[in-house]
Amino acid sequence: MLRGLMALAALTAAAPASAQKLPDWLLGSWCTDPDTAGRATCETWVRDKDRDVLIGRSEAGVLGGPAQLLERMRIAAEGGRLVFHADPTGQEGGDFIAATGQPARSLRFENAAHDYPQVVRYWRDGATLRAEISLADGSKARNWTFRRKD
Repeated sequence: MLRGLMALAALTAAAPASAQKLPDWLLGSWCTDPDTAGRATCETWVRDKDRDVLIGRSEAGVLGGPAQLLERMRIAAEGGRLVFHADPTGQEGGDFIAATGQPARSLRFENAAHDYPQVVRYWRDGATLRAEISLADGSKARNWTFRRKD
């Protein structure tokens, strides 16, 4: 019995930290409320089942009119942790690594070597989806509150 427990302990120690799961609570189409000019920002997240990744797209424009692509995004499990890849239109993309031990329905991705943003956060607040980008110290924060569109 002792040998079995030791073997189990060795396997547990050798296994990578529990792999973070893809955030299904992020799936769907989300839009901010329109500003006074009628412009809104919308994000759509879908699961690519063939590759087990989430694919995101961010657009802005007047609701009901043509939209401008702002960014393509991807969240994938790599090496037991989640990686957020951002590919903003007209700018260099970057990879952000998810911090471990986060509350349910909340994600914080970090890349201190990136110029801006260095932190990308998503979290659910009841029926809304919240997002924030900032520098690592929390300065230069920009926030969005999205409501489900679909």
